[in-house]
Amino acid sequence: MFFPISDDDRQILTPMYVTYFLLAVNVLVFIYQLSNPEFTYGWSVIPQEITSGQDLVNQVPIPNPGDRIPVDQEIIIPQRPGPSIIWLTLLTSMFMHGGLGHIGGNMLYLWIFGDNVEHRFGAIPFLCFYLLAGLIGSLAQIMLDPNGLMPNLGASGAIAGVMGAYLVLFPYNRVNAVFFYMIITVPAVLVLGMWIVMQLVSQYGAMFATETTTGGVAYMAHIGGFVTGVAAGLAWRSMIHVEPDSVLHRQYDRDPRARRIW
Repeated sequence: MFFPISDDDRQILTPMYVTYFLLAVNVLVFIYQLSNPEFTYGWSVIPQEITSGQDLVNQVPIPNPGDRIPVDQEIIIPQRPGPSIIWLTLLTSMFMHGGLGHIGGNMLYLWIFGDNVEHRFGAIPFLCFYLLAGLIGSLAQIMLDPNGLMPNLGASGAIAGVMGAYLVLFPYNRVNAVFFYMIITVPAVLVLGMWIVMQLVSQYGAMFATETTTGGVAYMAHIGGFVTGVAAGLAWRSMIHVEPDSVLHRQYDRDPRARRIW
């Protein structure tokens, strides 16, 4: 499995402020979560809250499958008051995370792939796209388990959307990745293609395991966000036929034999 650590950003000449803004907001919200655990339970997405339109404020037991926890032990999910309009959790949960590993991985992927996609889309369209991908990812996960009581949170759906758009717009960009004990450079299409295949396989496995009822990774949110990103990337390529000005673009003008990335 490839673990990306950086990519080729030579075509980006100015700071990508929306990407930096999203990174900062995610980190600040996570710090607030650490100081106020009740915020996590109240403002994350609970599928049953979204489908019923009602905020759950009391502890709720969920079915115990019995394969990882003794059958006679009840699983209790803490619930706390959320926003007065409960559907706002679809937005707030996008900036919340379940631990250092969760936010660390998400922010690394946003740092690597977000600036390129922002450069191609533009600041405001990129921000709208990011939020839309996260929203669709959350809705995809809710559709899989509309009566679920487990909190869903994280930027994974939105960042999966960024990765899907990156795959379409920059398939030949070089990505530096850790492979076993080596750092190698491979095309983005290989890294991101393997990533989405793993999400599909993991989601298929989760459908036959207890992970969907006792917690774990929301693979369907990843898939929904990624599909949104691919669709947005294809739509953008069909509308914008001229590559935005950059160092690479000017090199293509000087040397027609250079490989284009658009």
